Amino acid sequence: MKDKTIDYILRATWQAVSRMYNEEASKFEGSMAIGFALLSIDREEGTPSTAIATKMGMEPTSLTRTLKTLEEKGLIIRKKNPEDGRGVIIYLTDLGKQMREQSKMTVLKFNEVVKLNIPEEKMKHFIEVADTINELITEKKIF
Repeated sequence: MKDKTIDYILRATWQAVSRMYNEEASKFEGSMAIGFALLSIDREEGTPSTAIATKMGMEPTSLTRTLKTLEEKGLIIRKKNPEDGRGVIIYLTDLGKQMREQSKMTVLKFNEVVKLNIPEEKMKHFIEVADTINELITEKKIF
């Protein structure tokens, strides 16, 4: 595309970020989805499974697959919610806590390098633009 559209720029950038995270995560037998899921689970208190999908912006069916993978890899355990027998709380195992820390360090490194290479004023404008786009979509002002 000679003149890139806004959605093209957003999609291409997110795909590049996603590839980068997946490449890094593969060094630890993980994926971006696993890393983000681990970061969405409270390290000490655990997190209700219903809250994880909301935090990650995922559909419940996608989250179910991700949680199954996390459980198979020994990164989480599920326990019934003592306050609501219908619900489940997801807890990190020791291995899950280690991988969560690795995910956290990866995200912080990405943010650090981006902030070192983009002036603060440009970052401020980028965040304002992203917020405005999200607001336009959320408030259904486009379609």
